Amino acid sequence: MDITIHASFLPHSDPDASLAFYRDALGFEVRNDVGYEGMRWITVGPAGQPDTSIVLQPPTGDPGITDDEQRTIAEMMAKGTFAGIVLSTDDLDGTFARLRDNSAEVIQEPTEQDYGLRDCAVRDPAGNMIRIQERP
Repeated sequence: MDITIHASFLPHSDPDASLAFYRDALGFEVRNDVGYEGMRWITVGPAGQPDTSIVLQPPTGDPGITDDEQRTIAEMMAKGTFAGIVLSTDDLDGTFARLRDNSAEVIQEPTEQDYGLRDCAVRDPAGNMIRIQERP
C-alpha cells in the first residue's frame, strides 16, 4: 500500500496575514487562492514538493458547524490551542531567524530536546502552533 499525505488543513482568521506568513516567512509557494461567499481558502506548500500542501481555510467554512462549535473554535484559536503542524528543515537556525525577522510569534527558540530532537516553535497569525524540527 502506498499512501502519502497530500494536504493538511489549518484555520486562518485573517487570510492576508496567513498568506504573508506562509509565503514570505516560511517561503512556501502559493498553489491556489479561492474565494467563495466572503470566505477564502489558500493552498500553500514547500517548493519542490508539489504533492504536499497545507490548505489555510476559514475555521467556520463547514456548513455543519453549530453556533456553539463556532464559538468554541474561536476561543481555542484565540488561545492557540486549536490546531498545529510539525515541519522539518535542514537549517533550523536560518529558518528560525527568517521567522523572527518576519515578526512570527516566538513560542520557543531553537532548543535541544531531551528526546533527541532540536526544534523551535512559533505561532502563525491565526494562533496555530508551528513546530519546526531540524533534520538529523
